[in-house]
Formats: sequence, structure tokens, C-alpha cells
Amino acid sequence: MPLVLNEEQRLLKDTAKDFLNKTVPVEALRQLRDSKDALGYKPEHWQKMSELGWASMVIPEAYDGLDFSFLGLGAVLEESGRTLAASPLFASVVLGASAIIIGGTEPQKETLLPQIASGNLRFALALDESAHHSPDDINCTATATDNGYKLNGSKTFVLDGHSADQLIVVARSQPQSAGRDGLSLFIVDVNTAGIERKRHYMLDSRSAASILFNDVHISGEALLGDADQGWSLLDNVLDRGRICLAAEMLGGALECFERTVSYLKERDQFGVKIGTFQALQHRAAIMFTELELAKSVVLDGLSAIDDHRTDLAQLASLAKARLNDVFELVTNEAVQMHGGIGVTDELDIGLFLKRSRVANQIFGNSSFHRDRYASLCGY
Repeated sequence: MPLVLNEEQRLLKDTAKDFLNKTVPVEALRQLRDSKDALGYKPEHWQKMSELGWASMVIPEAYDGLDFSFLGLGAVLEESGRTLAASPLFASVVLGASAIIIGGTEPQKETLLPQIASGNLRFALALDESAHHSPDDINCTATATDNGYKLNGSKTFVLDGHSADQLIVVARSQPQSAGRDGLSLFIVDVNTAGIERKRHYMLDSRSAASILFNDVHISGEALLGDADQGWSLLDNVLDRGRICLAAEMLGGALECFERTVSYLKERDQFGVKIGTFQALQHRAAIMFTELELAKSVVLDGLSAIDDHRTDLAQLASLAKARLNDVFELVTNEAVQMHGGIGVTDELDIGLFLKRSRVANQIFGNSSFHRDRYASLCGY
């Protein structure tokens, strides 16, 4: 398989780059941060993104989507990583729409997917319950009732959970089960009685929420996929999220690298450009080779989603682990090569470093994915 974008995907990427640089540059994130914006993104920006087709890109045509490809969506996410653009794209489309496409009933798809495609319905995945990503460590319970289920428990680090309209909640529906057994997924309206949400401002100026469920009654129609058999659906959704997040991280790392190389060509020290120092050239060369490898890993992962390949799980862990390491490497080197100004708020480099640290923890750090990759390979 050629690890390159086709003409349509390249055109989409160029369009996204032009839009984001003009409309949602890095300065837009600063404004959101400084104003403590209620949503964490600008609704008018999200509406324009939806009009460009980003919200409908991976949704089937039967539900008002474009059915384009994850390769195309990955190209958009890469460009959004270059400007640190904040939007519901990842939480609502990559995670929310994927869960409904894979596990939803026909009525659920007909009702929800067109609304996601138009940008009018925002989703969030309520999964983790501790400080570290552990998708099968679920204590939130879903107790069967006469006409549905009753949810009790709490979730932490729910991406865009404060602004979502609907939640996809992972709960344990078999009380005596443990690990991957006895899990179910539910679609829950955030306005349902018994739900409490608390917003948290993260290091990278994005938002997450902790959510409490206190005797939250939902109907049986809220069940997403098969009861007590939710692990397969969840795992598939998470792998899509990991690969798409890796695509965004790639964009951030590339932007950080390019800014650093430009600085090396401009900064004078001892009467010469610091880019002529061989030690810095060697370090830049290492970053370049790591980024080239990262590009191939991300493209292969995105292709695996589109082609429904059986090695999707391995590629998801490979992509996330590699981009965790590469993004951290590039941002560390960028700060060092810029010197003292690299850690000031005046320069954008520090914003990329903060994003790298938060993205590293989303859906598994490098240790998590190296262990998972080894287990998937039979070790």
C-alpha cells in the first residue's frame, strides 16, 4: 500500500490548512485560554468546520455523511494539530460517531448521525475513572430496572464532557464481572436527572470534565451495542481515537520542528547562525528521521481503519506510542534550541510542549501501549 495521500485527500488537507491558518491560528487558543471561554472553542468556528464537511467526513451517505475516509479526516486532524485548534471534532466525530456507526441500531443511526454530521449534536466518551488510562477498570454500574437501567458512579478526564449534548457512558452491567467482561455502553442525555458535571481546565488550555452519576435512570433504548458485551465495541472505538489523536500529534510535532529549524537559521551566536553548529544539526536530523517514520505509522494506521484490517489494534498502539515519544522529543528539543525564550508564554513553542504532555496521557501513554502491543503479539 502506498503511504501517500491521493489527490482528493491532498486537496482536503490544503483546504484545511488554509482555513485553520486564517480562521483558527494558535492565537485563537490563547484567546480561549485568557477569556476562560465557556465552551472551550468558538461555535462559529465549529459551524464553519461543519460546513466544510469535517463533521460528516466518516459518516455514511445514508445518514447525511460524506463517507470520505479516515485518511481524509486524519489529514484534517494533522493540520488542526499545527494550529492547536480547539473543536468538538475529536470527541464528537472520531469517538461519538464511530461508536454509533459500529454499534448503533438503525433507529439510533437515523436519529443521531445526521445531527452529528451537521455539527448540531456534540458527544463525549465517559470512560476513565482514575488518573491513568485503564479502559477495563470500570466501577460505574448499570443496574437493570423494569424499563431500562440505573447508572451510578463517576468518570474523570472526559474530553469536552462539559460542553457535550450526549454522553457515551461505559458501565459495568454485570455486577459480579471484572475486567473486560460484563461491560455495556449507553447513550445518555446530559440533562438527565442525577448527572453532575464539573469542568477542568487542563495544562494545554483545553477542557475535560469529571462527571458524577447518581441514580440516573435511562431507558433500554439507550443501550449501544449488545448488553454485557461492550468491550469489543469500546476497544474498536478507542483504537480509532488513538490513531486519529496520533495524526493530530503528528501535526503539532511537524509544526514545532519547522519553527525550530527556521529559528536555527535566524539566530546569531558568536557572530554566526546557530544552525551551522554541527551538534544542533545532528539533533535536528534525529528529529527529522523520527518524524518521517511517524508519518508512515500514522498513514498506515488511518488506512487500517478504512480497510477494516485485522491488525488495527496493533497499529493503533504502535501509532500512539510512537507519536507520544516523537511529540515529546520534538517539543523538548524545540524548547532547548530556542533557549530561555522557549519557556516563556510569549513564544508559541511552550503551548505545543503543553499539548504534547496532555495528549501523551489521552487513551494511553507509551508504557501502556508498549505493553498492549506486546500482549497483542503474543508476548
